Amino acid sequence: MNTVLLTVGRIMLALYFLIPGIMKFVFWDMHIGLMEKHNMPFVPVLLAAAGIFQVVAALLLIANRYTAIVALLLAGLVLVINVNLHDFWNLTGLEGAHEMQNFIKNLGIFAGLLVLSGHYWSSLKVANTDSIEK
Repeated sequence: MNTVLLTVGRIMLALYFLIPGIMKFVFWDMHIGLMEKHNMPFVPVLLAAAGIFQVVAALLLIANRYTAIVALLLAGLVLVINVNLHDFWNLTGLEGAHEMQNFIKNLGIFAGLLVLSGHYWSSLKVANTDSIEK
C-alpha cells in the first residue's frame, strides 16, 4: 500500500507541473502579461525556461528518475514563483486574497516536494548502505 500511495502522490505532484508547463506555451501571451505585470526581467527567456523545466521535471517524476533532486529543484521553483508572482502583500481586496490563497497553496506543494525528496534521499542512503555492507 505504501508503494501505491507514494506512486500516486508522485504522479499527482508531477501533473501539477506538467500541465502548467505546457500551458505556458499554449497561452504564451497571457503568461508574458502576468510576468510583466510583476516587473520581472527577461520575461520571454524566463517563461520559456520555466515551461521547459516544468515539463521535463514532471516527466522525470512520472518516470521516477532522479526523483530526489528533481523534487528539490521544483521546490526551489515554487519558492521563486511564490515570491515573484503571488506577492499578496503588495495587493489589496479580492486580488490580494486570491494571491494569498495561491501563496499558501504553493507552500503545501513545496512541503509535498520536500517530503518526496526526503523519502527518496532516505531510500538512496539505505540502498547505498546495504550495498556497502555486502
